[in-house]
Amino acid sequence: MMLRVKKRTPTGKVFIHLKKRKPRIARCAICKKPLHAVPRKTPSETRKLPKTKRRPERAYGGYLCSNCLKELLREGIRKRFG
Repeated sequence: MMLRVKKRTPTGKVFIHLKKRKPRIARCAICKKPLHAVPRKTPSETRKLPKTKRRPERAYGGYLCSNCLKELLREGIRKRFG
């Protein structure tokens, strides 16, 4: 998404600059809390990052927060062994 911003030069002329908008913050799929360690960048900028910086290296990293993941794993263990 581009935002149009009017800029006035010292001579008095007005130009339109296109400013990039940041994407929304990544949120947990269950509780909707903001996810930590997920950068707020456009897809083209994210591709340039190293793989370890794109999202957390754990199960459901970048999709679920750590608290929801813990609960999900506990429920799975209870169903299996409970």
